[in-house]
Amino acid sequence: MNTGKEEAVLLKLREHPELAGAAARWFHSKWGIPLAAYEESISACVKGGQPVPQWYLAMESGGIVGGLGVIENDFHDRKDLTPNVCAVYVEPEHRCKGIAGRLLAYVCGDMESFGVDTLYLITDHTGFYERYGWTFLCMVQGDGEPEMSRMYVHRG
Repeated sequence: MNTGKEEAVLLKLREHPELAGAAARWFHSKWGIPLAAYEESISACVKGGQPVPQWYLAMESGGIVGGLGVIENDFHDRKDLTPNVCAVYVEPEHRCKGIAGRLLAYVCGDMESFGVDTLYLITDHTGFYERYGWTFLCMVQGDGEPEMSRMYVHRG
């Protein structure tokens, strides 16, 4: 049944290297992390050979509407809590459509295919990630951040 409502397509960047540049620019525009850092991490993802880093996109009508990555450490003091889901973002006009939840499930399943069954993420959100099977673990100190941030864990 066609409801006329397009659902975002989820992609693994390692399978779509042609999107690497656009993805790096998109993540940079959302988070302000230097473009070169995204380019380097996404390049390592596309080259493959290791489970981390990985990058994922949600696409609609040929444009990026959401995304996230998996890196060793998302700029916090708990280097033992790795790997980290990072840069989770959905464009405001595409929120409340389940895209973030689908991305989170997608990344967890994909990382399990690499034998990685535990993921961490830091956030200032409360109540959001719990809906998708994540559990609050502890508070961590973000690099250069005055306030502590919430660390969540997801076990496969």
